[in-house]
Amino acid sequence: MDYETTIQLSHYWLPLIGFVIGLIATMVGGNGAFFFPPALILLFGVSPRVAIATSLAAVVPIGLIGSLAHYRRDNVNLPLGILFGIAGFAGAVSGAWVSGLLDAAIIVKAFGYYVLALGAFTFFMPKRNTHASLPAPRHIADINKKQLPAILILGLLAGIAAGLFGTSGTLTVLAGLFMLQLPVKLIIGTSVLIVFINALSGFGAHLVVGEIDFRLIWLLGSGAALGAFIGPWLLHYVKPGGKEGKIRYIFALKLIALGLFLVFR
Repeated sequence: MDYETTIQLSHYWLPLIGFVIGLIATMVGGNGAFFFPPALILLFGVSPRVAIATSLAAVVPIGLIGSLAHYRRDNVNLPLGILFGIAGFAGAVSGAWVSGLLDAAIIVKAFGYYVLALGAFTFFMPKRNTHASLPAPRHIADINKKQLPAILILGLLAGIAAGLFGTSGTLTVLAGLFMLQLPVKLIIGTSVLIVFINALSGFGAHLVVGEIDFRLIWLLGSGAALGAFIGPWLLHYVKPGGKEGKIRYIFALKLIALGLFLVFR
């Protein structure tokens, strides 16, 4: 590992950024990895490869703490978590390997197109019927066989996104879990577990093929871990609101704007 970053004064904002993203991420079903690479690249001038590895490493404590906290509150379905996680592991390792072969500029532009696609998907995604929730499977064998291919494909795509771009593939995972019509809090908790597996797999692969800066990881991860500890506790006191659609559209438009910036910068 011959990469070395000089810690600048601005880098000491990273714990606060990590805390805010970790807090919000564990309340919506992710780990915040989607936001870390653009923040590191655009705000702090970190190289794309280092940003990817740093993002994955920083969200590992978010995923671990968030998963345990959600599991204690019975918000995790282990059969689905394991199934998505197996597919995500294969995707994350593959994505990290491809990332090592690509030029940094190509990675940033490809990430921009990925963000654009997610923004469009989020904007046009059919609204979930919050009044219809199906029983969660107790075993992998209980999962509907017709839904199994879609689960594996979405899990694989989420893993590829983790390894290639340093994100968690949260939206892809959430799409698969919403498809199963599970209760909202079970979707959130299970998603946190799945993206934790993706992040851990992707970071492990980047230890071999990527560039790592452990000082940036410490600064970002320390705040993220604290936010992840508080997020599930706050979620226990939050009830699903009726403004889900409006928030989704605003989030989608921000994704599209970010994607266009990354593509044409």
